Amino acid sequence: MSNTVKNISVTYNPINQGNTFTSGDFISGQVILDVAKDTQIQSLSVKIKGKAEVCWSERHGQTTIVYSDKEKYYSVKRFFVSEDKTHGNDREMLNDPSAQPYSSVVAPGRHVYPFTFQLPQQNFPPTFRGSVGKIVYGLEAKLERSMRVSSKDRAEFHYVPKPDLPSPELMAPQYGTKDKQMKLLTSGSVSMSINTEKMGYCLGEGLKVLTEVQNNSSRSIKPKYCLYEKHSFFAKGKRRLHTHNILKDEGEPIEPQSKKTVTKLLLIPPSLTVSVLNCRILKVEYRLRVYLDVPYASDPEIKFPVVILSPQPAKNSDFGIWNQLPGSNMYPNLPPNVVGPPGQFGAPGYSGPPQGQFGAPGYPGPPHVQFGPPGYPGPPLDQFGATGFSGPPSQFDPNSHQSAPSAPPPYQDYQSYPKLPDYPEKS
Repeated sequence: MSNTVKNISVTYNPINQGNTFTSGDFISGQVILDVAKDTQIQSLSVKIKGKAEVCWSERHGQTTIVYSDKEKYYSVKRFFVSEDKTHGNDREMLNDPSAQPYSSVVAPGRHVYPFTFQLPQQNFPPTFRGSVGKIVYGLEAKLERSMRVSSKDRAEFHYVPKPDLPSPELMAPQYGTKDKQMKLLTSGSVSMSINTEKMGYCLGEGLKVLTEVQNNSSRSIKPKYCLYEKHSFFAKGKRRLHTHNILKDEGEPIEPQSKKTVTKLLLIPPSLTVSVLNCRILKVEYRLRVYLDVPYASDPEIKFPVVILSPQPAKNSDFGIWNQLPGSNMYPNLPPNVVGPPGQFGAPGYSGPPQGQFGAPGYPGPPHVQFGPPGYPGPPLDQFGATGFSGPPSQFDPNSHQSAPSAPPPYQDYQSYPKLPDYPEKS
């Protein structure tokens, strides 16, 4: 960063408590530019983009080969300032039609350039970072000056696709059976039948596994469970695979010459990445492995695919969309010497919206609307919503055969109850 340009940064405003965005959401933010003296700008722009990329290297003898690939989902660039007249028609400018355009000469001080993008309506893969690949979504601000090195700043945001209605395949039960004849140090045979309620699960949901084991062997055996993730990366016809165990559990031992049915509930961690199945160069998959721990013999096992579904984005909170209404402070953390285009929100002398509009001084509010058609007298006096309605009776009907329920006991040891994760919901 030069002595003239002290700082350039790009930030965005969260719209929910989870700080996540999904398809069709609007993402608003600001590019902040600090300069020490009058500065001539060639161009000032902000870009929103999403892409996936993989890269790894392999050594074959004395040769090292690098495998890499990219998949771009979208890239939209808009300019606050552009002096390139030859391409002016091809460049989308960020100017308020009711105000003067941004000047290419910037005065000393801090300058704020607000922007708003709408994410495409298509469902793209979610944000992900793996060992040799990633899927990232972000914003990039770029300042260009004549005969100077460009100044940039980037900010990434977390993206999750909109939750779709699960397909019938994801909601169908899964079944599997396995028989094994023992040899060497263990005689007899074992068989197991496994079924799960479905294939698709949300984060934090319980995965119930029903295991029926027939132990006709000479030894005690124990059913075991393992949920693991499987990351696949693809480039130049090659595949790099990484697996990692997420959780393990086991059931009670099953004695020789006995049959037993075991039900196990596995809680899917809320911190997992949702399944990535719609990316060309990388995949994020999950598997459930159920196997019998047989002493002195190979373990019979059954594997099921598990699909982690997209969660509901969190509702807009009080620091989100409401802070963007006229008359509110969109940039509460900025110092008071912020300058902006004349006539725009936040600029010196800005007087707010015209009289009669929402947020303006003296705005009377929306017109009075009554429930129902004109002349509707409202509900009877003893019904909910009517004037003077005092609520339901404080006691149960003495003529009823049902007695009033007693108050529930207090939760004296509430920590013993497992805490369920908060599921964000789209507003």
